[in-house]
Amino acid sequence: MMCLPGLARSRSFLFALLATTALMSVAIWLVLRPAVTAPAAVQPRHRAETMPAASSPSADAGPPWRYGRPEARFTVVEYADLECPFCRTYFPVLKRWIDEHPEANWQWHHLPLAMHEPAASAEARLVECVGEGGGHTAFWQAVEWVYAHTRGDGQGLPDGLRYPDLTPAAQQCLDSDRPDTLIRTQAAEAATNGVTATPALRLRDRETGKALLLHGPVEGDALLSALDLLAAGDMATVEPSRPPDMPAASVGDMPR
Repeated sequence: MMCLPGLARSRSFLFALLATTALMSVAIWLVLRPAVTAPAAVQPRHRAETMPAASSPSADAGPPWRYGRPEARFTVVEYADLECPFCRTYFPVLKRWIDEHPEANWQWHHLPLAMHEPAASAEARLVECVGEGGGHTAFWQAVEWVYAHTRGDGQGLPDGLRYPDLTPAAQQCLDSDRPDTLIRTQAAEAATNGVTATPALRLRDRETGKALLLHGPVEGDALLSALDLLAAGDMATVEPSRPPDMPAASVGDMPR
């Protein structure tokens, strides 16, 4: 078989054309590939942007109402009465302590005492509804406002005094029975846990699962020592009982 120069050139030209076409196809595919896969790349960001706001801890409307870092290891649950003068005195002390100790946050638990009714429950309803309409910050501001204005010991707020800038959402809440259910539930839970006086603190450790109940306005080093005890992880849940010489009916909000 003879090798014909003309046919060889044709074959060479054909092979070159095919090779060039293949290279161009690969180049075109490489150029177009990012445009094709771009939607998949941006899809996770789109899902994150459309997640409900409630999934964020800072957007959680509560209750339970918390002050401090949501991810803190320790939670200081305070059983409090808004007509209790000792709770009122303790409020800025505990707030300052939480600000100085980021390892702990503060959770409010309503315990209106019978001796302070009906003012205690009325004020509890108010702060709950302000919180429902405005979130955690609004709730704690309302508690601070009540303590700053109440006459205490069951006398309640001065006649005619209304909470400033009460929102329509908060007013709608006040016109309903939603806050009553929550307040009764928290008061019943306090009784189940043996809490009959205010203020009282229940300390919880997220890591060990242990809890410690303390009566009275515990401050400074004593509160830190209690957290250290929980952190040790070798203790059972402690629920101290009230002193035997003080029946529950007479304990009220007396400090321990």
